Amino acid sequence: MIPLQRPALQPRLAADLERATAGIRTAGPSTASGRAAWRKAVRPKAQLRLMLRQMAPGLERCMYCGDNLGTDIDHFEPIAQAPLRTFDWQNHLLACAHCNSNRKRDRFPRDPATGDALLVDPCREDPADHLRLYLDSGAYDPLTVRGEATIEVFGLNERPELVRGRRLMFAVVKALLLTWQMADGAAAEEYVAALREIHHADVLRTVLGLRRSRPLALAVLGPDVLGALDQLAAADPRFST
Repeated sequence: MIPLQRPALQPRLAADLERATAGIRTAGPSTASGRAAWRKAVRPKAQLRLMLRQMAPGLERCMYCGDNLGTDIDHFEPIAQAPLRTFDWQNHLLACAHCNSNRKRDRFPRDPATGDALLVDPCREDPADHLRLYLDSGAYDPLTVRGEATIEVFGLNERPELVRGRRLMFAVVKALLLTWQMADGAAAEEYVAALREIHHADVLRTVLGLRRSRPLALAVLGPDVLGALDQLAAADPRFST
């Protein structure tokens, strides 16, 4: 997972969502009324999906696993638990069918003492504060209780294709950096685009974050890859952090 920026809604769409919420309130907030209203909201859902696709990592990847195509509008706090948040823009994330329908469903763990949500919301916080990705293994290590809950709910370490995919993407990122360093012109731009749009954007972000600790970066990346990364960061500010 990587942090994401949520854009503001256009006034017309915001008004449509407010009216839909008012309709749920009038009907009596419930799982049934929320889901019924959501099924009928064809045009607002299409607009929301477009906005989510534009802010998703890589090529419209799932905001949770970062691997599969984001196809579903997920309600971060499920309709079953918060029907009045059915049309809340701050409650919408783009998810793949597996994360949304097979893993998360209506699961929304809370702190038993405070009632606070335990899942990490990538639009409100930096997942790296709760999850540490080990590039050599492709596995996540929880740094907090919230990180642990997020790993468990989405199966970030249980799904072999995710762990192997992150490990292999680390090799791809290193190869792209070295190849970019030797390229120029249109070819160099293609390699930059490939880096920006790769699956498992969390791998690239973790690699970029290594620059904050030179000894660690040297140990993990080696001097050649680190040199290419420094050169890219100097040439393109999008890779500086």
